[in-house]
Amino acid sequence: MELSALVAQNYAASKSAMAPDPGSSGAAFASVAQDFMATLRAGETIAMQSMTSGADPHALVQALAQTELAVQTAVTVRDRVVEAYQEILRMPV
Repeated sequence: MELSALVAQNYAASKSAMAPDPGSSGAAFASVAQDFMATLRAGETIAMQSMTSGADPHALVQALAQTELAVQTAVTVRDRVVEAYQEILRMPV
C-alpha cells in the first residue's frame, strides 16, 4: 500500500473522532440562552409590577440583582470567547 493512501485512510478514520458534536453543545448553549432570557424577563416583569401596582420592593431588588449577575456573566463569557478567538488568530500557521 502506498504511503499517501495509508495517510489518507488514517486521516479519514480519525476525522470523525476529532469532529465536534454540535448536537450536545448546541443544546446546552440554547438552554443557557433561554435561562438568561427568562431571568431578564422576570426582572422586567417585577420592575413593571413595582412601578404600576407597588409590588414588594425586596422582590424588585432581588430581581435586579439577579439580572445584573446574569448580564455580568454573559459579558464575562463574551470576553473570554473573544480572547480565545484572538489567541487563535495569533497562532503561527
